[in-house]
Amino acid sequence: MTNTINTQEYTADDIQVLEGREAVRLRPGMYIGSTDQRGLHHLIYEIVDNAVDEAMAGYCTRISITLETDQSVTIRDNGRGIPIDLHSSTGKSALETVMTTLHAGGKFGGGGYKVSGGLHGVGASVVNSLSSSMEVSVDRDGKSYRQTFAQGSATGDLEMTGDSALRGTTIHFMPDTDIFAELDYDFDTLTQRFREMAFLNQGLEIHFLSRLHTKETPGYQERTFLFSGGVSSFLSTLNKKRGVLNEVPIYIKKEINETAIEVAIQYNTGYAETTYSFANCINTPDGGSHITGFRSALTRVLNDYSRKNKLIKDEQPNFSGEDVREGLSAVISVKLSDPQFEGQTKTRLGNPEMKGYVDSAVGSELTIFLEDHPAEARRIIEKCMTTARAREAARRARDLVIRKTAMDGGSLPGKLADCAERNPENSEIYLVEGNSAGGSAKGGRDRHFQAILPLRGKILNVEKARADKMLAHEEIRAMVTALGAGLGSDGEEMNLKKLRYHRVIIMTDADVDGAHIRTLLLTFFYRHMADLIKEGYLYIAQPPLYRIQNGRKIQYAYTEGQRETMLNALKEKRSVQVQRYKGLGEMNASELWDTTMNPETRTLLQVTEDFAGAASDIFTELMGEDVAPRKDFIRNYAKDVRNLDV
Repeated sequence: MTNTINTQEYTADDIQVLEGREAVRLRPGMYIGSTDQRGLHHLIYEIVDNAVDEAMAGYCTRISITLETDQSVTIRDNGRGIPIDLHSSTGKSALETVMTTLHAGGKFGGGGYKVSGGLHGVGASVVNSLSSSMEVSVDRDGKSYRQTFAQGSATGDLEMTGDSALRGTTIHFMPDTDIFAELDYDFDTLTQRFREMAFLNQGLEIHFLSRLHTKETPGYQERTFLFSGGVSSFLSTLNKKRGVLNEVPIYIKKEINETAIEVAIQYNTGYAETTYSFANCINTPDGGSHITGFRSALTRVLNDYSRKNKLIKDEQPNFSGEDVREGLSAVISVKLSDPQFEGQTKTRLGNPEMKGYVDSAVGSELTIFLEDHPAEARRIIEKCMTTARAREAARRARDLVIRKTAMDGGSLPGKLADCAERNPENSEIYLVEGNSAGGSAKGGRDRHFQAILPLRGKILNVEKARADKMLAHEEIRAMVTALGAGLGSDGEEMNLKKLRYHRVIIMTDADVDGAHIRTLLLTFFYRHMADLIKEGYLYIAQPPLYRIQNGRKIQYAYTEGQRETMLNALKEKRSVQVQRYKGLGEMNASELWDTTMNPETRTLLQVTEDFAGAASDIFTELMGEDVAPRKDFIRNYAKDVRNLDV
């Protein structure tokens, strides 16, 4: 008997070669990260970054960005203008080459740019490939030029449109709705990015205008940024709502081997570290060699100064890196000729030489500052000493928790209603406000993959508490134990391999108390379990506000607008019953499942770190030690409060 194996033939004909625009349109995530709002914003950033490169080269002083009423985008700069002469390799104009050819640009060492954020030469051509239409206008050498494009290709020839006394490039594009399901721009997120760009480029004016009309923002919104203080202004803005230990930021500016290093350091009375790093004006949230060099120098210099001035006793250990970074705010900006970013989205700098450059610059200049400002130096050292003592107390508290867990046989919190599923990817846990709601959630859940952890009352505000006090709080210990991955603070990193659930869902009442509890939980996760947010594991449940019954028909409204729409759609309104849910406990188990817990019908909000800078500010403002900013916030927004349960 002959054994035959049926296989589908696999030959060279099955190998597909994608070139240029086809590759970008088929796999846009490889070039812009995603096709959601972040990817949409990334299109804008790519074009703006090119204009910023002109500013860093010394040729551009103003950039304007406009969100048009039809959801298209216009970006103009007053730089040199994209060259329009013939390119020898492609036989096309330099403008058409840049806009239609991947890996074509002036950032490869040809002399056009000494320092730039773009290094792969794909930015403009990727934006073109992912746009249904694009028009590029160039003013240079006394003339105006224009060319149109669509989906990565030119749709018209380069034409001269007349004389011009101006200089620069204007790019108008419409993101392709075949790629982006929704053209949903976030004005605040974009504003944050453009503000950062202006801070990092002294003297560069960035004007941002939105002509979009939405229910929340009828009319237009407009912002203009122009800063003369550079990263020091950036830092002062970050700390404007915090008490500071050194009134004027420590400012370091140095050039080493044609690499410009700019650093600002300021300590505040809080407990969190807020450090922003940039390479060629590109935010590097995952750090890199420049951050490693900065932290190394900071720890070494503060220890050396403390030893030299007898502020640390001989028998005492040195400060750890965590000790010197509590309450630290810092901005590190480097500009180098050949940046080695990880990936097109550029989240981490890899140049190994930057560690030594930044270490040297910060080490020498910070030493001089401490010696010249002994009073401020002593305040900083005293804070480090207090932190070191608290860290040791936190370690003992953590060890106690670990020992207690071991004595209990590694048991989970008694009030945790765990799920049967043991694969974290398929498991989720609801952190539920109160025992009453916890009972409904336990009754309504799918026990196979949904766990419930009821939380009693309001957890500790960790923004105003050190780690040892936090670890003594019963509800926080219960959460940490249930999740199983540890904490991401005090020198330790979360071990996400031990995380027991890949969906951690905050579920609170739709009233002011519920919002407060949700804010306390978000503060805890943001400050001590940030990796949960970074990896996309933290969510917020969306319970309904209203139950609308008309005869036997029952509908649920999640917003005031939905309620009005549903009521207006009902022809017979005399028998309509409208119930406002003030708490989750008012819903029975089946209602809670149908509206809030059933994966087929529920709505979850994923918590992301896209707006980390603003998030840090708002946590400090609402949850920090200083009362005045909180009072101002309440005065400004009290009139907007909805669903007040009193």
